[in-house]
Amino acid sequence: MELPPSHHRADRAAALAAGYVCYRRGSPGRGLRLRSVRRAGRRDIDGVGPKYHLELVLEDIVDEDSTVNCTAEVLYHLGNKNIAPDVQFTIEGELKNTDEADNIFYSRIKSLEKELVAENIPDSHGHVSPEMEPIRLLAWVASGYVMWQNSTENTKFQFAQIKHVKQVKRSDEYLEFNYMILLHEMVSQEIIPWQMTVLWHPQHGVQVTQDSRQPKHASE
Repeated sequence: MELPPSHHRADRAAALAAGYVCYRRGSPGRGLRLRSVRRAGRRDIDGVGPKYHLELVLEDIVDEDSTVNCTAEVLYHLGNKNIAPDVQFTIEGELKNTDEADNIFYSRIKSLEKELVAENIPDSHGHVSPEMEPIRLLAWVASGYVMWQNSTENTKFQFAQIKHVKQVKRSDEYLEFNYMILLHEMVSQEIIPWQMTVLWHPQHGVQVTQDSRQPKHASE
């Protein structure tokens, strides 16, 4: 059945789909977010759960004039909380090429004398310094994985802030960062601290190798 694009269930499924697309296609040079829902439909799959059909417009966080259309399907597994929703998507048109920005960032981090450490990105005024923007984007992209793994029909997660990030020294070609982020769960209005270990390489994309929800006081 058709749903109004502004319907809360369509909105939640669209936020999950956008987070998943960002995780699959984002990088330190590109973060994607939901701009609008153009169409939405929902039907129940017997014995599994509800399936949403969505037509979305996604925008680049760095360049809001850069948008792409995306169709997505989200299938929630009711009754089994341990299975992440199934998400399929197709992007129409081309995403902006970020190879140059990604490679510059990669070289800069690889050449650091000491491992990078930072906190509170953005700061309390919403400001992100240019050299920390790729670090924020990498967290934004990786948080899409956490959202995908933990979303249900009754949740809507949004990345809020990096509380702390520390680079981990590696002997191979990957970059590794240990993040403590804050996620805003829009339905309950909870702010949730989440720890995640993120690997990235320009050729291989983003991997979240470990993540765990933290107790409230972890963000203090």
